[in-house]
Amino acid sequence: MKYACLKAAGVISASLLALGAAHAAEPLKIGASLPLTGGFSIAGQKHQQGYELCVDLINKRGGILGRQVELLVSDNRSDPATAINQYERFINVDGVEAVYGTFSSRLSFPVASILAKNNMVHALPAGGALRIYTQGHDNIFYFQPNAAEYVGASLAGVIADLVPEGEAPKTAAVISADDFFANGVWTGLMGEKVMDPADGSLVRDLTPGYLAESGIEVVFSERWPEEGFSDWLNLANQVKRSGAELIVGLTASAEEAVQLTRALKTVRAEPKLVYFSQGTQAEYLEGTGSSAEGVLVHTSWHKDAPFESSLGGEAFSNADFVTAYQEKFGSAPDEDAAIPFAVCQGIEQAMIGAGSTDNPAMGKWLSERTKEDPVRTILGRFNWDEIGLPANKPFLMTQWNDGELQFVYPTDEFAGVSSLTYPKGSF
Repeated sequence: MKYACLKAAGVISASLLALGAAHAAEPLKIGASLPLTGGFSIAGQKHQQGYELCVDLINKRGGILGRQVELLVSDNRSDPATAINQYERFINVDGVEAVYGTFSSRLSFPVASILAKNNMVHALPAGGALRIYTQGHDNIFYFQPNAAEYVGASLAGVIADLVPEGEAPKTAAVISADDFFANGVWTGLMGEKVMDPADGSLVRDLTPGYLAESGIEVVFSERWPEEGFSDWLNLANQVKRSGAELIVGLTASAEEAVQLTRALKTVRAEPKLVYFSQGTQAEYLEGTGSSAEGVLVHTSWHKDAPFESSLGGEAFSNADFVTAYQEKFGSAPDEDAAIPFAVCQGIEQAMIGAGSTDNPAMGKWLSERTKEDPVRTILGRFNWDEIGLPANKPFLMTQWNDGELQFVYPTDEFAGVSSLTYPKGSF
C-alpha cells in the first residue's frame, strides 16, 4: 500500500513537472496599446520600436525566466476609449502576463484605472500629469524623472545657474496646447492649483509658480485647442507683440513644436530664451533647420548620458542601446524610443526579482527599490515614492546647437555638459 502511494505520488509529481515544463516553454505574452496612428503617431511608432528592440535583445539572451517573450501591440489610434478596450482585451482575451504602458497622459490617465482594477503592474513610459498618480492606484510606476507639474523646476534652475547675473529674462509669454501633459507643465510654471478631476478636491497647490519665483512676469498667455489648431501665425504675432524675453511653448507633439517654431521665425521673434516641452526628436530638427538653434527642451534621456543598466542579466549601456537601435532601424534613437526601452528593462527586472510573472509580486519588488538598490535602465536609476513618481531624479535639459541636441543642465549630473547658448536672438 505504501509503495502504491509512493508510486502514485511519483506519477503526480512527474505530471506537475511536465505541466511546469510545458508552461515554461510557452511564450511570455506582454501587451502594449500604442497610438500608431492619429495625433500621437510619431511618438507611438517610436515607442513600438523601443519595445520591440528591447524584447528582441531579451529573447536573444534567453528570454525571461527561461521563456521567450511575445510582444502584442495594438493601435489605439490616439483614442482613450480604444486604449482602454485594448488593454482589457490583452488581459481578458489574449491572456497576457504583463503589459507595457502607452504614450501620453491623455491615454495613460484612463488606462491607469483599468490596469489597477485588474491588479496589473502599470509601468508608464509617458504619462506625466500629476493627477494620474494621486488616484490611489497600487503598482503604478513612472519611468521618467518627475510629474509634468515639476518640469518648471529645471527651467528655473537653468535660468538661476547658467544665465549671467543681471541678464535673466524678466518677462515671459506662455503658450500651450490644451493637453494633459502640457497643462501640467503650465500649472507648475504659472503657480496654479492641481485639482482631482473626480471630486474637485485639491491635489497640490503650486503657487506662486516657478516663473514668479524666478522673478519673471507673464505678459502673455494663451492655450490652443487640443485638436485642429492651425492659426500659428496669429499666435506667433501675439507672442512677438508682447515683447516677452522668454517664450515657453508647451506642445502636445513634435509636429506642433515644428509649426510653432516656423511661425515664430516668420514673424521674426527675437527672445532671449526659448523653452519647448517637445522638440528632442530628429523630426523637429528636420522640420525647423537653423531655427531650432538655441531652443531649450527638457528630456528624460540623452545619448551621451553614461548610465549603466542591465538587460538579460548582462551589463547594458546607452552606447549599446544606440548601436543596437541603429542596426535594427537604420537611424539614431531619441527619447521616444529610449523611454519605452527603459520600461521594458524595468518589467524584466521586476519579473526576475519576483521570480515570477505574478503582478502583485512584481509590484511589491518594484516598490521596494531604493536609491542603493534601484532598477537600472538606460534612463538611469529608478526607485519610486508612495504614489509612483521617481524619487530624487532631475530632468535633463538639452539645447539645439550647431544641429546637435546638447546636454546643458544639470551641470553636476555627469561629465560631457555643453555650455548654454544665451541669448538666443532671432529664430
